[in-house]
Amino acid sequence: MDMSEPKVMLVDGMALLFRGYYANSYGGYIRKTKAGLPTNAVFGFVKYLLDACRTFAPSHIVCCWDMGSKTFRTDKFEAYKGNRPEAPAELIPQFDLVKDVVGGLGIPNVGVVGYEADDCIGTLSKQLSRQMDVYVLTGDHDMLQLVDDRVKVVIMKKGPSNYAVYDPDKLREEKQLSPKQFIDLKGLIGDASDNYPGVKGIGEKTATKLLVEYGSIDGILEHLHLLPKGVRAKIEADVEMLHLCRELATIHCEAPVACSTDECRWEPDRAKIAALFEELEFNSLVKEVSRVITAS
Repeated sequence: MDMSEPKVMLVDGMALLFRGYYANSYGGYIRKTKAGLPTNAVFGFVKYLLDACRTFAPSHIVCCWDMGSKTFRTDKFEAYKGNRPEAPAELIPQFDLVKDVVGGLGIPNVGVVGYEADDCIGTLSKQLSRQMDVYVLTGDHDMLQLVDDRVKVVIMKKGPSNYAVYDPDKLREEKQLSPKQFIDLKGLIGDASDNYPGVKGIGEKTATKLLVEYGSIDGILEHLHLLPKGVRAKIEADVEMLHLCRELATIHCEAPVACSTDECRWEPDRAKIAALFEELEFNSLVKEVSRVITAS
């Protein structure tokens, strides 16, 4: 891999922040500054981000955020993400803090009211992949639908520096599906974490088999008469929900968002970052960020 080739990393901010929070709150201990500001999630976020920068050496970075819980998806389906628990109290002040830190690292924060971070990432991956390779950093398998020849989806797995990197070949080899079929898979099986049901009684194995055989939800519906009776009955009973869930699962790649290559070129200011980390008492990360900047 040529490190001098430009490539952009699109970061799923909430995925990293929540992961950072839970990884750094075990045993009930929450990292705080001397003044009492909780920083455990932001500390974890920065560690993950620096590790990904060291691993993938992006020349450009953008961080995308959800902007509140009301989106065009909740307009279509009120219960969408309605099962999410309230954020822990110590995490709430870190939502603004993390954006300040991302800005301090010289990385643009992007988000649009009414859309999810996924939609911003999808839109930017379409725009920026015309000029360079795109790496989407997330923990969310929904993003696999964005994979294409110039867009890799990097799924963070348990443990440090542990990534599954998906391109079209790896997706086909591991999941038997194309990126587009991933949307239909979610339509069929739903998504418990986003709180939409799919077709009751259809699991991933059956759904994958149907998609491999018939190509898409439309293909499956055209061949209902060929399906086993039980499967056919389940789909017929839930056909409206199936169409709705496919819509909810589709990342909207025409969100009103843009970021030029100049705006997201990563040119970190070492002195500024060191001062920021000292203020947050992230002393152990000052060396780490210096190492990453030197390497880039």
